[in-house]
Amino acid sequence: MKPRAMLGGLLPLFVLGHFSHHVMTALTVPLIPFIRGTFNLDYTASGLVVSAFTLAYGIGHLPAGWLADRIEPRKLMTVGISGVALASVLVGLSDTYWWMIVFLVLMGVLAGGYHPSAPPLILAAVRPENLGRALGLHNTGGGASYFVTPLLAVAIANAWGWRGAYIWLGIPMILFGVAFYTLLGRHAPQESVIPRRDKHDAGQVRSEQIRRLTVFLILTSFTSAVVTATVSFVPLLMVDHYRMSKETAGAAYAILYTASFWAGPLGGALSDRMGRVRVLLAVCGLSGIANVLMIALPYGWWLLAPLLLMGAVIYARMSTSESFIVHQAPIGSRSTILGIYYFTATEGGGVLTPLVGYLVDRYGFTATFTMAGALVMAITLVCSFWLRKDPKG
Repeated sequence: MKPRAMLGGLLPLFVLGHFSHHVMTALTVPLIPFIRGTFNLDYTASGLVVSAFTLAYGIGHLPAGWLADRIEPRKLMTVGISGVALASVLVGLSDTYWWMIVFLVLMGVLAGGYHPSAPPLILAAVRPENLGRALGLHNTGGGASYFVTPLLAVAIANAWGWRGAYIWLGIPMILFGVAFYTLLGRHAPQESVIPRRDKHDAGQVRSEQIRRLTVFLILTSFTSAVVTATVSFVPLLMVDHYRMSKETAGAAYAILYTASFWAGPLGGALSDRMGRVRVLLAVCGLSGIANVLMIALPYGWWLLAPLLLMGAVIYARMSTSESFIVHQAPIGSRSTILGIYYFTATEGGGVLTPLVGYLVDRYGFTATFTMAGALVMAITLVCSFWLRKDPKG
């Protein structure tokens, strides 16, 4: 598909929607050094702050995916923008650690509506053979948010505290969510915003297809969970292991997400051309290497390499996985299966984040990141034997 055609229609609106959705979800990790100072937290309690949102976020995808196959998906996507932003404002207004945790949980539940709804709508707007490219471009919106938001959050936190970052970034996103709902309803064709179900579709799915989809989900979800858990500690790794300032650590964390501008579209394009299974196996193997390099290199500019590699893993894996699921899943159950995928990946990250914090408290960053990298590479090797048939996916 030509770039002009790819960028035409509704895709730019989806990119902006993805950006606005992740402004709030990208806030907590770069602000952890500030939150830790306010409440005097250890690594385990710091991990709980991240997992409070992450666990709720994963759970929220299950009902959202089920609903997106049955009601107008743009309603759920709007909740995933404006609802999350409203909860973010409440996080900023909380005056105790536990109230902050409660509102982070609320923010996570509301955030579950966006991702299961978006890929099927994007499929309706592009040719099926170009879905990977389109999803890659869509994911640049989320990646841009993860790049810009930490820089804005740290700047606002330095001026008005970490609570101010949640409030002042949340208010404009509430307004954008309302505008997103209006624009999508005005310009989208009716058949692309209302899901279509085929009551016979589920019965036509072959057992081999189910097996491959299950193994694929296990591999991509496990890799996502490990990467999410380790990436959550990158700012603290930079501050405590490499002795960076909090401000420099926040900027380094943002650099990780610049990979979205090239890795998402590249991963999607490669999956369309070479096969989704092949690309996923390569990306998962690289994630293990990135974890090891993150703690093996000495302080210096070369630390940019594992940061960018981790970012590439996040976005190439995401585009490839979404494309595979949308192509393989039954038509009337695509959002439901996407909800399961996001649930397992996000929930796994939420469970593993405090565990990684515990391991860092007990064994240090070097041993913990090395174990995480080795485990991902081992799981990738095992799953490759199950996925080797028809590696193009």
